[in-house]
Amino acid sequence: MSKKKKSGTDLHKDGKLSSKIYDAELKKLHVELVKLQEWVVHTGQKIVILFEGRDTAGKGGTIKALTERVSPRIFRVIALPAPSDREKSQMYIQRYLPHLPAAGEVVIFDRSWYNRAGVERVMGFCDEKTVAHFLNMAPAVERAIVDSGVILLKYWLDVSPEEQTVRLQSRIEDGRKVWKLTPMDLKSYSRWDDYTHARDEMFKYTHSEWAPWIVAQSDDKKRARLNIIGDLLKRVPYEEVPRAKIRLPKRKVAENVPTKHKVDHVEERF
Repeated sequence: MSKKKKSGTDLHKDGKLSSKIYDAELKKLHVELVKLQEWVVHTGQKIVILFEGRDTAGKGGTIKALTERVSPRIFRVIALPAPSDREKSQMYIQRYLPHLPAAGEVVIFDRSWYNRAGVERVMGFCDEKTVAHFLNMAPAVERAIVDSGVILLKYWLDVSPEEQTVRLQSRIEDGRKVWKLTPMDLKSYSRWDDYTHARDEMFKYTHSEWAPWIVAQSDDKKRARLNIIGDLLKRVPYEEVPRAKIRLPKRKVAENVPTKHKVDHVEERF
């Protein structure tokens, strides 16, 4: 993101980034993400990016900003539902392993195996012995993933309690967002300190040289998205892949009229 001083018109009254500057900077980052995509395909690189954070921290919006101008066949987003009875009987991390990337792919986990250290622990879905086993095991598993040639990036999005309240209230009042509000969100809301403790324990045991945790403050969603994408681009050693100059071929258009066959048409209301 540009480091030029922001003018008053570039910021809202609350100090958050305006849509004008956000759109301009995001366009630049999207160009770089396309270059990264071409490099990944050209070199056969494998990348895993996982996003964790408190409820309403902006994981979904960040992933959307990251992927909206690249190919979904290259940038695959994985958001697993609650485990089935069969998956509950497997080794915990097993259900995630089939989604790891092949050569030429970027896999983005919208929440990941770290559910065990977060929501499952706080909401009592597993006991402390199980959590301790996971925290001790995760660094070794991630070391194996990295040693196999995967670039692994782990982002934690943090949000203040005040901003979280504003966003949850918005989900209640805005008909476009009500689907985002789950019973689990409401139960989790009252357990702020429990989530803080779980987060800090997770960082203590699973922040490693080969797979560090990267924290982003997300009270300003637009600024957080730009900062995260910019950080990602700095951490991946991609290079621009030369491409042939493209020219549209010649073509003949004898006539350009609507079809003569009977079809339905969209009503032009706007």
